[in-house]
Amino acid sequence: MNQKTKNELISKAKEAREKAYVPYSGFPIGAAVLTTGGKIFTGSNIENAAYGLTNCAERTAIFKAISEGYKKFEAILIITDTDKPVTPCGSCRQVFTEFGDDIEVISTNYKGDELSYTSGELLPGAFDKDQMEGKGVNKNEI
Repeated sequence: MNQKTKNELISKAKEAREKAYVPYSGFPIGAAVLTTGGKIFTGSNIENAAYGLTNCAERTAIFKAISEGYKKFEAILIITDTDKPVTPCGSCRQVFTEFGDDIEVISTNYKGDELSYTSGELLPGAFDKDQMEGKGVNKNEI
């Protein structure tokens, strides 16, 4: 990915972070996902008093993209205002691998520190649609 695209993802993720709903943790996170066609979708974390209903910024961005018909992703960038970049939770890692093990996952902070992985590196041996073959699911339709 070129630096101009990365800078745009950072800018969009920062904007999304400002919209986070985090009355319980006070820990806002912003995310920006880049489709293979170059479209960017953003998300912020959205908390709930029933913590199990909370949704991460990364999944919010991906779910927005999917709801608009996009299912192929090149990269996702996560930004926090922390001393070190924060890596995605296990649920987000599982969602990433649903759409491929080669998605670039970039974790960054406001200081410019950065960690970069592929979705497959973040969740090796992930349960995926290939394991569903022969179980009533036609993976060619997914």
